[in-house]
Amino acid sequence: MGSTAIGYQFGISARFYENFNLRSDVTISSLPCKADVSRKSLFSAPSSSTHKECINRAPVCSLPNTDEYCDEIFETPILDSIETPLQLKNLSVKELKLLADEIRTEFHSVLWKKTQKSMNPSSAAIELTLALHYVFRAPVDNILWDDVEQTYAHKVLTRRWSAIPSRQKNSISGVTSQLESEYDSFGAGHGCNSISAGLGLAVARDIKGKRDRVVAVIDNVTITAGQAYEAMSNAGYLDSNMIVILNDSRHSLHPNMEEGSKASISALSSIMSKIQSSKIFRKFRELAKAMTKKIGKGMYEWAAKVDEYARGMVGPTGSTLFEELGLYYIGPVDGHNIEDLVCVLREVSSLDSMGPVLVHVITEENRDAETGNKIMVKDRRTYSDCFVEALVMEAEKDRDIVVVHAGMEMDASLVTFQERFPDRFFNVGMAEQHAVTFSAGLSSGGLKPFCIIPSAFLQRAYDQVVHDVDRQRKAVRFVITSAGLVGSDGPVQCGAFDIAYMSSLPNMIAMAPADEDELVNMVATAAYITDRPVCFRFPRGSIVNRNYLVPIGLPIEIGRGRVLVEGQDVALLGYGAMVQNCLHAHSLLSKLGLNVTVADARFCKPLDIKLVRDLCQNHRFLITVEEGSVGGFGSHVAQFIALDGQLDGNIKWRPIVLPDGYIEEASPSEQLALAGLTGHHIAATALSLLGRTREALLLMS
Repeated sequence: MGSTAIGYQFGISARFYENFNLRSDVTISSLPCKADVSRKSLFSAPSSSTHKECINRAPVCSLPNTDEYCDEIFETPILDSIETPLQLKNLSVKELKLLADEIRTEFHSVLWKKTQKSMNPSSAAIELTLALHYVFRAPVDNILWDDVEQTYAHKVLTRRWSAIPSRQKNSISGVTSQLESEYDSFGAGHGCNSISAGLGLAVARDIKGKRDRVVAVIDNVTITAGQAYEAMSNAGYLDSNMIVILNDSRHSLHPNMEEGSKASISALSSIMSKIQSSKIFRKFRELAKAMTKKIGKGMYEWAAKVDEYARGMVGPTGSTLFEELGLYYIGPVDGHNIEDLVCVLREVSSLDSMGPVLVHVITEENRDAETGNKIMVKDRRTYSDCFVEALVMEAEKDRDIVVVHAGMEMDASLVTFQERFPDRFFNVGMAEQHAVTFSAGLSSGGLKPFCIIPSAFLQRAYDQVVHDVDRQRKAVRFVITSAGLVGSDGPVQCGAFDIAYMSSLPNMIAMAPADEDELVNMVATAAYITDRPVCFRFPRGSIVNRNYLVPIGLPIEIGRGRVLVEGQDVALLGYGAMVQNCLHAHSLLSKLGLNVTVADARFCKPLDIKLVRDLCQNHRFLITVEEGSVGGFGSHVAQFIALDGQLDGNIKWRPIVLPDGYIEEASPSEQLALAGLTGHHIAATALSLLGRTREALLLMS
């Protein structure tokens, strides 16, 4: 297989094999699990002559024990016999229930131990996933998922389970991807796109005269995003046949919400859901609608209101909202009762020309307690921990400081601020657009909002950032978390573009801390700025110093960088967390007798032009390093040194940025190596510029 270099002219680049999306199979024949975990045993159905032997033989571990984390071996004979989802149709309801138990056991006994992440969202969707694949015929029928946490059972049934636990280089993606499997009808991972994409597939099907079914699964977290309602409104208007499954796990952004306001499951609701989804009832309803239309518009509208009122009486609170959007509401249905799920889905799937349908499924995330699992204790403090501690200090001094958080999930560190200042903390969920404009309103009202949004999620609210904040010079303080590469979350949550899209705004101050001290000072700086918007970014992961006590933050002079190490010939100008990699490169080069300069830019905008000019005039080579895409910090430096005439002199400039591609799941260190951003890559680039190519190659080897 040929390799392709992706990097920078005159620099040392990372090398990739074909493209970033390459997935290699996982070899498991030599792994240390005591049971048979060959690919054949994992994904091949046992022959009828050996089925009894399969059940009675030594217990089968259906997951490869890649890191010897499978310290208990569980029998999963049904799961081991499933090669394709179509085989589910040969199982009885009793066997489907046993299969659900086997998958749930795997989730809690193996995947939790590997990732230390809660498996409750994944476990809550197991019965629903089995029912969907039992009734529909994927991949002919299109099943779209909105939330990655719901897709693990889907991946188990589509022969990708063995590579999920590692979520590292060359393993299976944590999201759904058409490049990975034909069973993934559309790529997901960022939430709220399943209904829009599903409607597109449904309309394309109708235009092409096909008859496949389209099912979009969304949960009660991702449905808070505005796009979901835009899609449902359009689906109601177009009246194309599609099924929307609302997986309501009873999760709420507001933990004090009264239980009585939540949809509940009862014998009556189960019966009503079956009646509502039945072919006879829905055909009778359509006949009644046709007859009232013939009588006159007034009678038709009156009958529609009576129908909506009557169905609203038996449905849960808020069910009429979906009817108003044009979707036929069915539910609530017990999401852990496979018989009810199969019954309702089978009836719904058999109906033609009935328009969009929403099936409300109730599941319980806490149904399966993770007994015996201890909470993982972090051995290192993170940038997020330090940020929250610094923000609490500022908030104790300034009562105008408030926090607005948006995104798919909230970092656990923020609980500290939420508990300390409950009336000054607002978590709006996946409503990034609202979060930005809400923050602008808070600023207009005289408060000091810190709007905390992960880099990849802030992309959704860019129009609001431009028009509601920057153009109006509202003093909103954007805290951009998960900046840069994010390891096992791959390209879906990678914060690659925020430097470019935030620093391009005329009134925005853009800065990034090199370490935890700088982060604390930038929190104080942001609180100090009251006449324009400001943003600062920080990565996931541990801070530089293990035993770090957060000091009182001191505001930094706007647009002022700093020189950390004085040297000659080569200047390394880092932005944000990449300053640490520049220091590592300095250490490597020192061992080779080279003393280079290392500078911390601090600000992308306004740029410290005096610092950049001094570096250009006192060195032969300038290397800028950032964990962001083309068009970011390096582009601002290039713009200045070109206009300032520095490039007309002796200085030669080289940028090191993220490659022009999406880097898939891998460990953080592997991703940095793939991107060419390690200390070794930076040092090798400097050696190459100095003509010491052989030493550069030796350093990389």
